[in-house]
Amino acid sequence: MALNALQTATAGLKATQTAIGLVSQNVANASTAGYVKRTITTISSGVGNSGVSTGTITRSFDAAALKQLRLETAGSAYTSTRADIAGQVDTLFGTPGSATALDGLVNTFTGSLQTLAANPTSAAARTTVLNAASGLAGSINGIATSVQALRSGIEASLGTQTASASTLLSGIAALNVKIQSTTDDSTLADLQDQRDQKITELSGYLDIQTADQRDGTVSISTSSGVNLVAGGTAATLSFDGRTTLGPNAAYSTDPSKRSVGTITATTPGGGKIDLGEPGVLRSGSIAADLELRDTTLPQVQRQLDDLAAGMASALTDTSTTGTASGAGTAIDLTGMQPGNTLTLTVKAANGSMRNVILIASKGDSTSVDPSLTDDGTALAQTFDVTTGLAGVQLALGKLGGGYGSALSATASGATVTVSGSGGLSVVAATATKTAPTSATDFSTAYPQIALFVDGSGKGLFTGSFDAGSQLTGFAQRITVNPALGANTAALTAPGPANTGSSATRAQFAYDALTTAQQTFSSSSGIGGVAAPYATSVTSFAQDIIAAQGAAAANASSLDSGQSVALSTAQGRFAKSAGVSVDEEMSNLIALQTAYSANARVLTAARDMLDTLLRI
Repeated sequence: MALNALQTATAGLKATQTAIGLVSQNVANASTAGYVKRTITTISSGVGNSGVSTGTITRSFDAAALKQLRLETAGSAYTSTRADIAGQVDTLFGTPGSATALDGLVNTFTGSLQTLAANPTSAAARTTVLNAASGLAGSINGIATSVQALRSGIEASLGTQTASASTLLSGIAALNVKIQSTTDDSTLADLQDQRDQKITELSGYLDIQTADQRDGTVSISTSSGVNLVAGGTAATLSFDGRTTLGPNAAYSTDPSKRSVGTITATTPGGGKIDLGEPGVLRSGSIAADLELRDTTLPQVQRQLDDLAAGMASALTDTSTTGTASGAGTAIDLTGMQPGNTLTLTVKAANGSMRNVILIASKGDSTSVDPSLTDDGTALAQTFDVTTGLAGVQLALGKLGGGYGSALSATASGATVTVSGSGGLSVVAATATKTAPTSATDFSTAYPQIALFVDGSGKGLFTGSFDAGSQLTGFAQRITVNPALGANTAALTAPGPANTGSSATRAQFAYDALTTAQQTFSSSSGIGGVAAPYATSVTSFAQDIIAAQGAAAANASSLDSGQSVALSTAQGRFAKSAGVSVDEEMSNLIALQTAYSANARVLTAARDMLDTLLRI
């Protein structure tokens, strides 16, 4: 009996010592980042299960709380990245209403035109108009340049983040290998802590899902199903970034057309997966940066391009409306320059309407991305304006969607009549023409005037596609016509044969910018996304500022909400996995009591044995 008691007490002392050591470890690491509380189990042993021995050391945490923490970590990284950039973009436009903000510069410019209309003989007023126009153009140049600088910064950041994420993946795979081969409970728990830390850090970059395997490893994939880690192998992430991005830089699934970097996941077997493709990554800072670089900031650029184009074309363009008849709709194409448009409104048998936009060019007919026109839902095609009817007929024949075979054209001189068949009819036609023949032509057209031109040497802004889209990046290039600097009198010159007064041109410019309706593409995201938006140039500028302010406020609000969600998830996980010093001290007291009890039993058993030996 004494021998059994001795064995039981000895086993109890060993188990209690191990438990006390674990409590000490927990308390010592209470403030260590990533440390998960350890617990130890005891099992019955000895004759009749009268004794006790230590079981396994395990980590104590709520698996559901850990999963939620990673989900919220990805969401918070996504919203904070977007909120940061949205705030910077909003700042670029200035404080609404201030003299240096974009809307303030627009108001200053239009106000100078109004003053000139009232004082057309004032040389100072003419100079003020040019200075105000230059200040406005310069502001648009600066904002647009800064937008592309933000894109270039994001491009560089994507390279850094991709390298970090790839390092984490390889580190997780290496820890999987160590965990598979580790038998010591304490070491195993330490390795699992390290792996969980890396996985949680990885979730800040990518939206990931994890799956625990029977062999102790963890498999990782993106939410869209791309496998990143399996056992001891991991995909390698690489980024083929560009140094500087410009307005034309865009993502494409076709590598030959892509002009920005993308993230490629290379599997251990050599397979390659494009993670930069829209929809593959859905959360995390990398997903946010891809969305900002490829969608959000290009739309800001488009808004600025449309504003710059609106400012230039409002002062130079005229519009001709066609005449509908039983034979179709006739319209005069005289004076059309490359980039000018012929818009045909086509009605289907079911009553639905769709625009066909033919864009004048000096070359073969090619299809055009309708998002680059003022109607993103239209069919768009260039036509060779130098060949007249033949160019129109060729362009119509190349239209898709059944329109090519249903629309036809005839001509009488410069007047072209377009008609439909097969249930399609042309119910309206509008030709937009740039009135001045060149940037230095201040007399042929009246009261139109090329106040703003393309500073790259292209002269008049006509929206030409002959050397790529003139619209794209125009915000960086818009400038005041240098020919006006040497001839400010052109701002108030009367028309041919002294038609109009000296105030006519200035008043026309003011009305063209503040009152006349311009059509802006839905691709800019202003005024809706399904149809073109008609408003004045000054109102469009105000709409841009309002849109950016609302976007920044919305992004900030979402980030604040996500921060609360992340904080809640962190608190929930810390409650389940963190070390409570008070709880550990309570456990220590209980263990000390048990240790003392086992020690007394051991002492009593020893005394009994000593007594027996002395008999």
